[in-house]
Amino acid sequence: MQQSAVPELAHTHTRPIHWLATATALAGVVALSSILQPDAATAAQAAGPDSKTGQATALAPDPAHADFPIECGPVKAVVVKKASGDLDGDGNPETVAVVHCDAPMGTPPDGLYVLTTDADTGKPRVVATLVDPKDRTIVSGIAVQDGTVLGTLLGYSSSDVPRCCPDVKDSAKWQWKNGTFERSKPSEARSV
Repeated sequence: MQQSAVPELAHTHTRPIHWLATATALAGVVALSSILQPDAATAAQAAGPDSKTGQATALAPDPAHADFPIECGPVKAVVVKKASGDLDGDGNPETVAVVHCDAPMGTPPDGLYVLTTDADTGKPRVVATLVDPKDRTIVSGIAVQDGTVLGTLLGYSSSDVPRCCPDVKDSAKWQWKNGTFERSKPSEARSV
């Protein structure tokens, strides 16, 4: 066996001090990255000119700042889904929000509300209730498409069905007609 002409390098053998130095450096990088973070990103775009008309466009109302007509007792109401679009054809977007009480157990019923921006205060306000929480319905999906609110609703076939496990699925569609949101005839409810 031929011996190397170069002396043995100290860094080719790992020792506990090397691992300790690496762990300390890594902990420093993690700590520094948790302190130095970029500003929070948002999906909303700032109001600006519409590319087609050149006029300023409004932002959709933020449901986080709205007061909903839902009674939750000691727990608070939470927005679990939202979708936005121009529902009444006035050129300003509305927001549709699914809201329920932040219950610690079970499946709380949802409310489905339409929000607009109050012209005087600039704050979001509820202008319509599409699904009332008193109906004991779960809104599993919503979308706004071509000025129409589309919803997937879950419910119960009888009062014997446990409230954790809705067993009926239905779809619904609401459109702004004659100054109100009209629900189209619901499709046949299907067992889930």
